[in-house]
Amino acid sequence: MSGTPSSEKSEWTQHMDFSEDEIQRYSRHILLQEVGGTGQAKLKAARVLVIGAGGLGSPLMLYLAAAGVGTIGIVDDDVVDLSNLQRQIAHTTDRIGTLKVESAAKAAKAINPDLNVEAYATRLSADNALDLIGRYDIVCDGTDNFGTRFLIADACALAKRTLVSAAVLRFEGQLSTFKPHEGGPCYRCLYSEAPPPGTVPTCSEAGVLGAVTGVMGTLQATEVLKEILGIGESMSGRLMVWDALDSRFRNIKLRPDPSCALCGPDATIHDLSAHGTPEGPACAI
Repeated sequence: MSGTPSSEKSEWTQHMDFSEDEIQRYSRHILLQEVGGTGQAKLKAARVLVIGAGGLGSPLMLYLAAAGVGTIGIVDDDVVDLSNLQRQIAHTTDRIGTLKVESAAKAAKAINPDLNVEAYATRLSADNALDLIGRYDIVCDGTDNFGTRFLIADACALAKRTLVSAAVLRFEGQLSTFKPHEGGPCYRCLYSEAPPPGTVPTCSEAGVLGAVTGVMGTLQATEVLKEILGIGESMSGRLMVWDALDSRFRNIKLRPDPSCALCGPDATIHDLSAHGTPEGPACAI
C-alpha cells in the first residue's frame, strides 16, 4: 500500500505544522485510531530525556526518533568502545573512540532528520540532575549502577517528571513506569535504598545477552510512546519481569509505600544533597 489515503490527509490538514514528507513518514501511525494526526502532533511536541546511550538507550532512542518524538535529549559521558558493539546498536565500528552522545545523535538523525537532538556529554550528578530533568516531559533510565538509578529516581520525583525505567542483567530484564506525582509508587517504593557496593554485579561484571537489551529498550520506548499519547494501561504500579531463557513475562503489582522516604507522607528526601557524582565506570548498560 503506497501513498496516503485522502481520508488520512483530511485529518492531517488539521495539523498545519506537518510537511508532506512527515505525513508520508508517519502514515502508519495515522492508520491507528489510537494515534491519528492528533497523537502524532503530541509526539512531535514531546520532549524525552534518555540517560545512557548504551544497550537500552540505543533501541529506545532509535524507536523514539522513528516515531517522531520531536525533541530527544541524550546524556552520557562515555566514548564508544569495541565491547559496546555487541548490544549498543546506535553505534558502529567506525565510531569507536567518539563520544556516545555524538554517535547516538548521528544515528537518530540518520533515521529522522526532522527531530531535534540535544546531546549532553556529561555525567549526571546532584549538581545538574534537576536542571537537565526539568527540561523534559518524560525521563528514561538506561543506566547500569544503583547510584545513578537512585539519583535519577529522586530527581524525577522532586521535579514531578514521569520516569520510565528498564534494567537488564545476563538473560533477564525489568521494566516499570514511576509517577509518584500522580499518586503511583516511586522507585524507592520498590527499592528503598541501594544495595551495598559489590553485592549486585553490573553487566560489565556479569555479562548480558545483547538481544535482551534490545527487547527491553524497545519495550521502554513503547511505554514512553503510550505515556505521551495517553493510550493503553500505564506500567505505573506494575513491575514487568522477563526471563529470556524461559521465554516468560510476569507482572508484579507495586503499591506506594506509606513509609517511603521519597514519596511517603513523612518523606525525608527533599533535595539531592545526599547524592554525589556516582562512582564507577560510565553508567550506560
